[in-house]
Amino acid sequence: MKQPKHKIVAVGGGHGLGRVLSALREHGELVTGVVTTTDNGGSTGRIRACQGGIAWGDTRNCINQLITEPSIGSMIFEYRFKGNGELDGHNLGNLMLTALDNLSIRPLEAINLIRDMLKVSTHIVPMSEHPADLAAQTSTGEVIAGETDVDELPEPPARLMLEPVVPATKEAVMAIQEADLVVLGPGSFLTSVMPPLLLPEINRALKQTQAKVIFIRNLGKEHGPAGQMSLKTMLNWCERSMGGRGIDLVLGPDIDEELGDEHQQVVADLASANHQWRHDRDKLSQSIEQILLTC
Repeated sequence: MKQPKHKIVAVGGGHGLGRVLSALREHGELVTGVVTTTDNGGSTGRIRACQGGIAWGDTRNCINQLITEPSIGSMIFEYRFKGNGELDGHNLGNLMLTALDNLSIRPLEAINLIRDMLKVSTHIVPMSEHPADLAAQTSTGEVIAGETDVDELPEPPARLMLEPVVPATKEAVMAIQEADLVVLGPGSFLTSVMPPLLLPEINRALKQTQAKVIFIRNLGKEHGPAGQMSLKTMLNWCERSMGGRGIDLVLGPDIDEELGDEHQQVVADLASANHQWRHDRDKLSQSIEQILLTC
C-alpha cells in the first residue's frame, strides 16, 4: 500500500537547511525550503555591499546539496574563485543568482531558473524578496546590526529583529499554511533558524498551521553567543516567535533532562561517520520518515 504523500517545509539557512533538504529530496516538489536571506559576510556580504539585494549564500548552499546529477552547469555553479584580485573568494553561484535577479522581476524567478538548469525539484523560497539585516539588542539596550556582528557578541542578545521590517515571500507563507510537517533547524540558531521566524507573516502562518512542527538539534555546541543558550531557551525563543505555538517534537542525539515533559523528545543516531558534528543524510532521512508516519 502506498504511503500518503506529505507536504514538508524546512526553515533555516546554510549547511543545516541544505542537509535537511538533501535528506528529503526523494519527496521532490512536495518539499519547500524557506531560506534565511540576512547574511552579510563573505562573498555574499561583498555582493550585497556593492549590488544590494538579498543574501544569496544560504540559497546557493541549499541548491548545491540538492544537485544529484553532476554536470558542467553544477561545476560552474559551485566554482569559487581564487587569487589576489577582486574575484578572490567569490562563489560563482552567488554571482549567477545576482545576475539572474537583475534580469528577473523577482528573486524567486532567479532561483527557479537555476533549479531548472540543475534539475533540482525541491522548492527553494527566500524568506523575503526584500533586503534586510539581522539586528540584536544586547542586555544593555545597545542595538547591533549585521549577522556577522551578531555572531560575535560575547553573550546571547536580549532579542533579535530585522532592519528594516520586510514582508515575507507569499510562497513561503502558503507552503507553511499547507504543510503537514514543518522542520526547524539544525544550524546556527540565531543567524539561520531565527531570522525567518521574525517575519510577521511567517509568525502567523506557523501559529495557525495544522502541521506538526519539529526542531532538529545540532550535534555539537555552537560557537558564538548561541553556544551559551540552553536547548530549552532556544525552544522558548522559537515558540515565542510563533505566537506561542508549541513545538511538537525535538529530534536529537540524546535526552535533554532540562526539558522534562514539556516537549516530546526522539533520540536517534544522526551523526555522520566521518564528522560527528555533521548530520548524516540517510540517518536524518530515516528519522524524518518515521516522524511522517505520525502526521
